Amino acid sequence: MLQQITILAQAHPAVPGFLIIPFLILIGMIASGPILFGHFWEHNYKTVAVTLGLTVLAYYLFVLHDVHMPIHTFFEYASFAVLLSSLYIAAGGIYININANATPLMNVALVAVGAVLANLVGTTGASLLLIRPFIRLNVHRIKPYQIIFFIFIVSNAGGLLTPLGDPPLFIGFLKGVPFFWTLQHLFMPWILSITLLCLVFFLLDRRNKETFVPRPEVVAKNEAKTEFYISGKRNLAWLAVIIGAIFLDPNVIEELPHIYYDGNRFSFLREIIQLTAAFFCFRFSNKTALAGNKFNFHPILEVVFLFFGIFFSMMPALQLSAEIASSPQFAQYITPTFLYWATGSLSGFLDNAPTYANFLSLAMAKYDMAQNSVVEVRQFATGTGVDPTTLVLLEAISLAAVLFGAFTYIGNGPNFMVKAIAESAGIKMPSFFAYILRFSIPFLLPVLILVWYLVVHVRIF
Repeated sequence: MLQQITILAQAHPAVPGFLIIPFLILIGMIASGPILFGHFWEHNYKTVAVTLGLTVLAYYLFVLHDVHMPIHTFFEYASFAVLLSSLYIAAGGIYININANATPLMNVALVAVGAVLANLVGTTGASLLLIRPFIRLNVHRIKPYQIIFFIFIVSNAGGLLTPLGDPPLFIGFLKGVPFFWTLQHLFMPWILSITLLCLVFFLLDRRNKETFVPRPEVVAKNEAKTEFYISGKRNLAWLAVIIGAIFLDPNVIEELPHIYYDGNRFSFLREIIQLTAAFFCFRFSNKTALAGNKFNFHPILEVVFLFFGIFFSMMPALQLSAEIASSPQFAQYITPTFLYWATGSLSGFLDNAPTYANFLSLAMAKYDMAQNSVVEVRQFATGTGVDPTTLVLLEAISLAAVLFGAFTYIGNGPNFMVKAIAESAGIKMPSFFAYILRFSIPFLLPVLILVWYLVVHVRIF
């Protein structure tokens, strides 16, 4: 019945189970390193991440003799690292300041604006533009939970409405999902998710307000006039170039120069344009804006090195999960509920973009459809193919990939970036497991359950 399994499983079906150990070690060290051996981790996280990633890569190349998966992973990682680095540099030269009272209502309004903005410039772009002014606005009352709800709302759930919003949805667009499909089918779930998260954030932040006594001069200034200003506006043009270059994909525009391998077209022009824009951003950035943002390269270097290890060490985990889920005996279990929780569970602990592609392929395989066919992906998304209910499966996959990306620091690229920026500003962020136990489970998980029940299970929306 299943003629197509996921690309990851096709690449090399005989991956030994013990090969996921480096990935588990890396996740464990990310979780425990800053607490148990902070000095060692701070000075050696680059070496640890790169070594574990290269260990798995070497096993693929020299033991499994598999170059297919490493090459795919390399290009995915390169696109990821270049995009995040370019956005980080561009946003670092844009200084946004809000002179206002840091009330719970003001904070909710700011993250709500970020949720809308995420659909225009992506969750990464919106996060990098707003996290620093968000911290400055709350500088005298900043708490870790505020940063975490910023991650929940701006860095993840906000980007549910357009393919520009979150990497999984952009992958779907490149594969053939219509551009406005997300707006048409996910608008009400977006409203539900953002409303619930903002409500919880407001209630928590109101308690913080009650115990906060700002300096009198700050109160006087903020109450005199609410102001919003921005410096480094020229970087907005470069930011537009970086975001616009995302569409230069050779799989969509065949005339673009590309690297061809094993039936796939890999981009390099897009990355060159983004890096060039980033260079000019930094070279000609407003020095006042850079100083105001306390710009340095440490946060982006931390993300680039750690995700190098994550991308390459998680290859076996992705392939093993694909092999298990793609076996014919699992076809009967491929329901919207299964796809929501399975996609979500992996999206929280692996990168949500390859997880989306993995389960899209699995869901389409149930109907003997292939995700490498733009026509069949479009039919699957719109329910105009073999079964009109296929679009429900895609809704479940899309919702889970985006919303569950907020469950851990590594579920979505912007999460770790926001954490690194917050820590560079002196905010003591919770550890990997503390993030999950103190925030994701008590606050995010109930929202995810409610979204599943109302949207996926009983389909009220």
